Amino acid sequence: MLQQNITDISALLEPDEVSPVLEENAGSQSPFFFTCDHYGRLIPRALGDLGVPESQLERHIAWDIGIAGVANLLAKELGVHLIAQRYSRLVIDCNRPFKSSGSVPLISEATEIPGNSGLTRDQITARQQSIFAPYHARITQALDARKACGLPTILVSLHSFTPIYAGIARPWHIGTLYHYDARLPHMLRDKLRAEGDLVVGDNEPYAVSDTTDYTIPVHGEKRGLMHTGIEIRQDLIADQAGQHEWAERLARILRELEEALHAKKMMPA
Repeated sequence: MLQQNITDISALLEPDEVSPVLEENAGSQSPFFFTCDHYGRLIPRALGDLGVPESQLERHIAWDIGIAGVANLLAKELGVHLIAQRYSRLVIDCNRPFKSSGSVPLISEATEIPGNSGLTRDQITARQQSIFAPYHARITQALDARKACGLPTILVSLHSFTPIYAGIARPWHIGTLYHYDARLPHMLRDKLRAEGDLVVGDNEPYAVSDTTDYTIPVHGEKRGLMHTGIEIRQDLIADQAGQHEWAERLARILRELEEALHAKKMMPA
């Protein structure tokens, strides 16, 4: 079922629909701060199924498979403030600038998204204001509050990636992502490679940029926060066992990184 003709911006999410913002451990004192842009795959009721079969909405084109479980477990284990976004990136991608073609995609990999075709400016604005804006506003508010309290903040943006993209297999188990500031990504990369059983990407399978990404450039770089993106291969975290395994591994490594930052006097002020 395709979307209704939405012209009233306030009508996109009805009062009984789930908030786009999921939050855990809001009072955390940990220096780490987690975001998860592609945590969920909900679609607002008014948009139907965007004309996409359910079998496609379960795929990676709709969300980052497995990362929700890892994010929840990792935040719980470390007591870290997590802010995640519950709606599908096919509705609006909360890690894409509005000018990016991926913001409201007409096609994802080889799958057309009929419900995203021919949208009016008001319909696009409704998605931006109902889903994108409250998610990033809450991140901004939380980071402002941490700064006001004098809490050191290390931004970690959590994602997962498909093992095969456009017919090409990806060998990495995990990758650390960055743009201008490689300090933390390289420290994390080296810790992961020292595990001895991982193929670790350095800005692979993606690299952060101002044109393709939003969370790290806006909330990390513009604030001058130490930060890293983390991408985990989806087949490794598709079930609960894999999610627990990776959450435990990352919790241990992030604790080691925190200790190393303190020892090297690199912990943000």
